[in-house]
Amino acid sequence: MNGLLVVWESRDVFLWGAANTLSLVLGCLLLSIPLGILGAILLTEAPKPLRRLMAEIVDLLRCVPFLLLAYVVYYGLPELGLRLTSWWAGLASLTVYTTAYLVEIFRAAFLAVARDNIEAAHAFGLSRSLLYRRIILPQVAITAAPVIGNQIITTIRDSALLMIITVQELTFAANFVSANHFSPLAPFAAAVGLYLLMSFVVEEGVRRMESVRRVRYG
Repeated sequence: MNGLLVVWESRDVFLWGAANTLSLVLGCLLLSIPLGILGAILLTEAPKPLRRLMAEIVDLLRCVPFLLLAYVVYYGLPELGLRLTSWWAGLASLTVYTTAYLVEIFRAAFLAVARDNIEAAHAFGLSRSLLYRRIILPQVAITAAPVIGNQIITTIRDSALLMIITVQELTFAANFVSANHFSPLAPFAAAVGLYLLMSFVVEEGVRRMESVRRVRYG
């Protein structure tokens, strides 16, 4: 059967896989961005022993290969009495792994915030929460947007490894179609096209954030 025809007739499988990939990545971002911000605040403002412990945890997680982490979460945690379905194990692995990188990204962005802005906010008597909400976090979001965009694309790519623990994401779908129709090229080419489309959407969002940054801060 023609490869393109195989892809078209299996479009429901691809759409299911793409939807699973998107739900994993979006769920990961919803959890890891707040955790990354919290971790960055701890790294910059917590007492020294806690900062050191946090830095060690972040460094450790960044040194672990993502695939190994996914194996530990899916196959290792049941030995400790915590059994997750493959989808939830995939989400947990992506979230922990991405959070470790976002902590460092946000920490660097916090350090780049102009000190005179913070001193002016203190002079006007802004509380700590208002300082973060109105002064620091808006600047951090715009400054870190390109790096966060790269991290999101990395997360999309990493999600493909979750097929190893039987998560039915996009690469799993392409492999399923390829194996069942003996078509080695077209299903994987279609998956590549869908990954590129997701990455293009992220890059377009980053470009728009960059435009906002130029308008506001030159």
